[in-house]
Amino acid sequence: MMPSAVRLKLDSITKEYPGCRANDGVSLEIKAGEIHALLGENGAGKSTLMKVLYGVVQPDGGSIIWDGKPIQVESPAHARQLGIGMVFQHFALFETLTVAENIALGLPAYQSRDRAKLDATIREVSQRYGMALDPRRYVNTLSTGEQQRVEIVRCLIQESTLLILDEPTSVLTPQEVDTLFDTLRQLAAEGCSIVFISHKLREVRALCHTATVLRQGRVTGECRPADVSVDDIARLMVGNHTPLQTRVSAAEPGAPLMQVQELSHRTKDPFGTALRAINFDLRAGEILGIAGVAGNGQDELLRALSGEIRSAAQSVVLAGANIGNRSPGQRRKLGLAVVPEERLGRGAVPTLSLMHNTLLTAYHQGLLTGPWVRYGRVRELALRICDAFGVRSAGIHSPANSLSGGNLQKFILGREALQKPRVLVASHPTWGVDVGSAVAIHEALVELRDQGAAVLLISEDLDELYQLCTRIGAICAGRLSPLAPTSQVSIEQLGQWMAGEFESSDSEEAGHVAA
Repeated sequence: MMPSAVRLKLDSITKEYPGCRANDGVSLEIKAGEIHALLGENGAGKSTLMKVLYGVVQPDGGSIIWDGKPIQVESPAHARQLGIGMVFQHFALFETLTVAENIALGLPAYQSRDRAKLDATIREVSQRYGMALDPRRYVNTLSTGEQQRVEIVRCLIQESTLLILDEPTSVLTPQEVDTLFDTLRQLAAEGCSIVFISHKLREVRALCHTATVLRQGRVTGECRPADVSVDDIARLMVGNHTPLQTRVSAAEPGAPLMQVQELSHRTKDPFGTALRAINFDLRAGEILGIAGVAGNGQDELLRALSGEIRSAAQSVVLAGANIGNRSPGQRRKLGLAVVPEERLGRGAVPTLSLMHNTLLTAYHQGLLTGPWVRYGRVRELALRICDAFGVRSAGIHSPANSLSGGNLQKFILGREALQKPRVLVASHPTWGVDVGSAVAIHEALVELRDQGAAVLLISEDLDELYQLCTRIGAICAGRLSPLAPTSQVSIEQLGQWMAGEFESSDSEEAGHVAA
C-alpha cells in the first residue's frame, strides 16, 4: 500500500444515547503511515467514536470504509482481525500472569499454542521497536512504562495496521515519552496508521501529522498541529470564550501547616507500594508538587494523609496537632480537605445526587443540628458549588455518575474548596479533563493558596506541576525525592527523580529525606 493511500474513512458517523447525541455526523480520514490526533473536551465524543471504530458499540448512522471497502466492525475481536489495535488508558493486563501469557490471551490459538515461538516473537518485535521485553517476567514486576510496552507489542504481534492510543503519555516519565514517540515514528514510517488521543497539546504538536477536533459530538476543525500554535488548537476545542491558561503569581510561603515525619506504611496489598520514611513540610500559602509514575506510592501517601491509613500519631502533624492515628473525620475538623484521584467511588458516590454528595464531606459546615440534616443549607451549598465552579448538570438532584469527568471533578474540588481548608491534598485533579475544566481547577487551587491554605498537589502532569508549584519533588517506589524550588529543577532532573535516581543530599531538605 502506498503511504498516501487512505486506510480509514469515517463518513457521517452518528451515535445517540437517551438524551444525548454523542456523535453527530462525524467524518474523518486517516492515511497509511499517518499519526492522527483526535482532540476534544470531555464529552466531545472521542471515546464513543473510538468505541464505534473498535467494535464496542454499533453506530446509528454513517459508514466505515477500511482499505477502500465498506465494513461493519462487529466486535473488538473482529477489529483485531481487520488490523485495528487499541491501547486503553487503563491497561487490560493480568498482573499475576507473565508478559507472554498476557499477550497470548489476545492471540488466536495458532499463534499462542507454541510458547517458545511466541517468546521469540515477543523478544524480536519488542527489540525491533526499541521496547525490549522479557516474555517470562510477571506483569506485577514491570514499571508502568513497561506495561504499556506489553500492550503495544501485543497489538504489533496481532499485525495491527491501525493503532489507537488513548492518553498514552499520562503514565510515563519524560524519558519514557521520548522512547514512545521514537517507536511511534518508526511504526508510522513503516506504514502503520496511529490515532493519538491526548489532552497534552504540546505533545500533539511534536508528534502528530494531522488532527481532528471534536466539540459537542461534531467536527469543529482540522489542522496540521506543527503549523499552528497550542492556543489555536485549544480554541478549536473549547471556543473563543474559555480562558486557556491560569495566571499564577509568585507565592510567599509562610509557616509550616503540616509536617510529615518518618511516615512509613507496610501495605497488605500484593500490588500496592510501601511508604518508606517520607518527610516533608507543607507551608501556608504554597502549592507543593509531587510528580511520579502511577503506582509508586501516590495512592498510599494520599490515604495516609487523609486518615484512610493510620500511622504513628507524630508521623503527621497538622497545625501543631499529632494526627497520624486520627480518623478522616477528625482530620477534616482540624482543616484537612482531600480530592482523591478516583472521582466515582471515593470522591463521590455514583448513584447519590450532587446535593447528597455535598453532605458527605461538608456535614460539619453547619449542615447538621444534632442528628438532623438541615436540607435547606445543604441545597444552598450544593447550588453555590455548582455556580462558583461552573458545574454543568441537570441540577443538584442529578446523580454524580450522570456528569462528565470534568464537571464532576469541578464539583468535588468546589465542595472541598468552599469549606476553606487549612490544608488541601489533591491527587491528579485534572487527570483526563479538558482545557476549560483544567483552567477552572487550577484557578481554584491558586485562590486557596492565596487565601493562606497549604496545597499538596500529586500529579503526573508535569506541565501542571511546573506551572502551579512553588516547590517540587517526585515519589518512586514509596520513597520521596529531595524537594527543591521548581525554578531550580529541570525536566531532566525531575525525570531522573521519577525513576528513583536521587540521593538525600541533593536538596535543601536533605536532612528530612530517607535514602
